[in-house]
Amino acid sequence: MTDTHAKPSILRQSLAALRGSRWLRLRIIDRYLLRELATSVLAATVVLLLVTVGGAVADLLAKIARGRIPADLLFTLIGLRSVGALTILLPLAILLGVLLAYGRLWRDSEMAVLQSSGLDVGGLMRPLALFALPAMVALGTVSFWLAPAADRLSQSLMQEANRSLIVAGLEPGRFVDLPGRDGVIYVGEMSADGTRFKRMFIENERPDKDGGKTRIDVITATHGYLYHDADGVGRYIALQDGFRVEGKLGEDDFRLMRFARNDIKLPDGDNDTNELTAKRSAPTGALLGGDADPVMLAELHWRLAAPLSVLVLALLALPLSKSSPREPRYARLLLALLLWLVYYNGLLLGRSWISVGKLAPGFGLWWVYLPTLALAGWLIWNGQRLRAPRTARRAA
Repeated sequence: MTDTHAKPSILRQSLAALRGSRWLRLRIIDRYLLRELATSVLAATVVLLLVTVGGAVADLLAKIARGRIPADLLFTLIGLRSVGALTILLPLAILLGVLLAYGRLWRDSEMAVLQSSGLDVGGLMRPLALFALPAMVALGTVSFWLAPAADRLSQSLMQEANRSLIVAGLEPGRFVDLPGRDGVIYVGEMSADGTRFKRMFIENERPDKDGGKTRIDVITATHGYLYHDADGVGRYIALQDGFRVEGKLGEDDFRLMRFARNDIKLPDGDNDTNELTAKRSAPTGALLGGDADPVMLAELHWRLAAPLSVLVLALLALPLSKSSPREPRYARLLLALLLWLVYYNGLLLGRSWISVGKLAPGFGLWWVYLPTLALAGWLIWNGQRLRAPRTARRAA
């Protein structure tokens, strides 16, 4: 006969066991340390993201000035690049955030008080693990799905923009500077997709080959269209039914020509997309079924490196944060940045070796993770050792 009171009793015991679990129960010190970690990591992430966005803005503005991308894609491309940059920035931000948060506790002697109250290294690892594990899951989502999708969308927008005259900044009814040249261009009418136009005027100035006076070219056309070269890279404007006037300023040797068609090459578009970048931005499902393609296997290891780096660098930052109140504030920070540079360049080197076949994909990037974890473990163990009293060392 079944006891009807057995199930409620088992349920109460299970809930009591969960409430009594040390790792699931947040203590006051855990909440305090989690708040310190979250604040420091968030601040480091914002600073690093601003630096990255600043570099991206400078690069995109230079391409806009050369007519390689349209100005209206600026903020969209910045956002898409920021998503991809998180896979590199967030592990570094966690390294710096842990170093700054725990380092402040050591410098302000708060850690000495906590240790005298019985807080050991395990007590410091608990809030660190509670913070790092969700960060690993979030960054894994970004690395395996969001960042590749953002990269593919960015490439698609760039390819679509390069098929339109709007990429050169042309706007019907307005004089626009020629990208990368001394001159202006004017279009009276333009189709909605930016591939066909009417009433175009182009004025271009350039120094003479002999170093003499400036030469000027004036071209007019009743209509025309944009087309791509056979390789799909070069872009040309086909001007139809127009006139061309060229000569030197200040002289009377101007020449007038009438043409049925005259093709003008536009600056090359931002065609960074090739087979290599297409493979590196492929969906994760395609990488898993990549048929032993070394580039795709290298990209799979690279995407796995982002969440694993959160755990590796968080453990490395734990012993590096230990400092004395008299120690310079940023001494450990410089050491941490140096170790991160070695670690990150090791990941880049491993990715390159796998993609060209110099390193077996089975090794992956573990030869970078494991020495770093061993170094972190040795530093933690060495920091927990009790040093012998000075008098005892002298007697020995």
